[in-house]
Amino acid sequence: MRESKSKPEIAEGAEAAETAMPRALGLNQLTEIIIGAAIEVHRATGPGLMESVYEQCLCYELSQRGLHFQRQVELPVKYKGIKLDCGFRMDMVVEDAIVLELKTVDELLPIHSAQLLTYLKLSGKRLGLLINFNEPVLKRGLRRLANHAPDAAAAEPSAPSARSAISGFDFLTSLRLSVSAVNK
Repeated sequence: MRESKSKPEIAEGAEAAETAMPRALGLNQLTEIIIGAAIEVHRATGPGLMESVYEQCLCYELSQRGLHFQRQVELPVKYKGIKLDCGFRMDMVVEDAIVLELKTVDELLPIHSAQLLTYLKLSGKRLGLLINFNEPVLKRGLRRLANHAPDAAAAEPSAPSARSAISGFDFLTSLRLSVSAVNK
């Protein structure tokens, strides 16, 4: 397996041909494959390890399934037409479509959902998975969150729209509303 922080990782060699997935997967199918890979990691390792270990194991499982992904993806904030490096990093982006935020916490809190929703809005991605590996049963640590911003559906997967970047008060208000809806 290759280590890369800026290029998608893929399975290599003969195994890549055997495990390559068709690229026409829908978001629901892709989500199922990712969750299956996360469950496999959790079955093999159990709870209690560091987040970086789960990330590495999940990378292996995703590559075995022929999925492309990026790790530790920098996410700048657009403010008044300029990009600001505010230190945001998405744990993983799978098939340039689904943002994964990995956790190893006692319990998922609203702030964790807010973090993932922020990443979705800033990146223009429509779907994210929040995965807490520190659960006895992984199913309890899974959250699927959607970016319902009108521009997310219209944005191309490879290029975030200008409106998905922070736009002051409107962004913060919509984030609070989204987090409130998730917490109900």
